[in-house]
Amino acid sequence: MQVLADDVKDVRNFFYNYISAANSYSDSVSGMYSPDAKIIRQVIKPDGSTANVTTDADTYIKQMRLSSIAAKAKGYTNKYTNIHVAKADNGNYKITALRQPSGENYKLKIYMIVKKQPDGNWLIVEELMQTKEQIFLKYAD
Repeated sequence: MQVLADDVKDVRNFFYNYISAANSYSDSVSGMYSPDAKIIRQVIKPDGSTANVTTDADTYIKQMRLSSIAAKAKGYTNKYTNIHVAKADNGNYKITALRQPSGENYKLKIYMIVKKQPDGNWLIVEELMQTKEQIFLKYAD
């Protein structure tokens, strides 16, 4: 039971470090993803329905670096609430939360599946973030 409690604490700390790195536009964010991570953007359409856009970690990290230039200039950040960590399959852990983009009054769902690496570090192996950015729809699955 102590190992489970320690892992939950470690995963929660990993997520807080992710939030800090992402909101400060640190290059360390890219190192928080497994090279074979599955990245899902779930687009919320104006009618409330959703469409998923799936990509690989390499493509996502390249896109993230490009978009971060404009986002940093605007001072864009995300606030996360309702953070929960739970044990998932194969020794992985699932983090769920609500994400509130700066300047918005709505909250969007997010989940991350993280896996402990042989060196003891945690990496994101799957991520889903909801977005209202309709431009992603041209890449929908």
